Amino acid sequence: MNDYDTLRDYLKKQKLPEFVLTFEQIEEIIDAALPRAAHRASWWETQRSPQEKMPQREACLAGGYIATRQADGKSVRFKRMPTRRPGEGRGP
Repeated sequence: MNDYDTLRDYLKKQKLPEFVLTFEQIEEIIDAALPRAAHRASWWETQRSPQEKMPQREACLAGGYIATRQADGKSVRFKRMPTRRPGEGRGP
């Protein structure tokens, strides 16, 4: 089991389009301490270096959210990814 599977499952259950969790709240969800690297914005950014498969990023995306570390350095904003409607995004 991936350390961030519980975060993924938590995110899947959320109904809000956007919300913020503190690092402490995330640690409670995953039942583990976040690494020191979690304080760097790049550790959370799912849009940056998408070719880098990192478990915390994958968990956020699998949960349907894009994660962005907040400027306070102690919390993360989760924003629901837009869902495509059937037939949308296809060429002619």
